[in-house]
Amino acid sequence: MAEPVWWHALIRDIPDFPQPGVVFKDITPILRDPHAFREAVTAMTDPWRNRGIDRVVGVESRGFIFAAPIALQLGAGFVPVRKLGKLPHETISQEYTLEYGTATLEIHKDGIRRGERVLVVDDLLATGGTIQATAQLVELLGGHVVGVCFLVELDFLQGRQRLRDREVVSIIHC
Repeated sequence: MAEPVWWHALIRDIPDFPQPGVVFKDITPILRDPHAFREAVTAMTDPWRNRGIDRVVGVESRGFIFAAPIALQLGAGFVPVRKLGKLPHETISQEYTLEYGTATLEIHKDGIRRGERVLVVDDLLATGGTIQATAQLVELLGGHVVGVCFLVELDFLQGRQRLRDREVVSIIHC
């Protein structure tokens, strides 16, 4: 699916958020427009149809917004990956670097079974650290990462390079 030009008009730049020097890409205007939101979810789902996806992993927090409806459309289960200390059951964790610091992600130990085919979804690809850590968690549990998918990719940060061994689909390029 070709990138609709009008989607760029629905992404707001918020300078100096969450810290000075970072320009935050605000996707909430896409979410509040039912036509744009539906098209975004469909565009993110279509490349993965008929690929035998068992689980869709969504990364906290905006990744949940897209991963859950994608999982429903693919007939797959949804598995959340959250920040340290947010999941209630037994977890494994992975520390990673992002463009403005470090963080730790967790997944439930029973979220992925050995051999399951997994799609990892987040709203935005920046440096790729978050998705790389998420994919490592999936693989530690024995899952096979079929690919990774984003609504927005910040091309200038070259996060795709960090994920070069993965199939990457991004709908909007900035």
